[in-house]
Amino acid sequence: MKRIAATIAITAALVSAGAALRALAQLPETTGDLPEVLAQLPPDYRDWKLISVAHEAGDLNDLRAILGNDIAVKAYREGTLPFPDGAIIARLAWRYTPSEENDKAFGRQQSFISGPPVNGVQFMVKDAKKFVSTGGWGYVQFDDGKPRAATVAQSCFACHQAVEARDYLFTRYSP
Repeated sequence: MKRIAATIAITAALVSAGAALRALAQLPETTGDLPEVLAQLPPDYRDWKLISVAHEAGDLNDLRAILGNDIAVKAYREGTLPFPDGAIIARLAWRYTPSEENDKAFGRQQSFISGPPVNGVQFMVKDAKKFVSTGGWGYVQFDDGKPRAATVAQSCFACHQAVEARDYLFTRYSP
């Protein structure tokens, strides 16, 4: 039963992800505050491969899909560390929402689905020369298709330092 509920929740998250990504990908914006590689949403990120799905508990309490471009996916699959320049990883998140409809089908509260998007779309971009001070990774978050200030994204590195041995990546590949 738990596997069925988890499968339903993940499937719902991925279906919602597709719709949200299609909408966001239509809103490219640029800014002079960020390096060019982080100035706009990558136009094809909604077509990237799934690396992993996660539930972030605590204050965030969201469902996440982690996507990667071909370079990132290849590095994950091959266990390449550090990741090569050009790897880009996207993090999408949605509110972790109980599903009354699904719970009725199961006869008890056990099902959660993705709700509205939260915390924008976040990216990590590997370029060891451009981002020396942040372990070779640049960070950016897009809210409503617009990049947040570079200083906001740089606060990401403080947390990612905890996983320096994995090239600053929290997410593990889910085969």
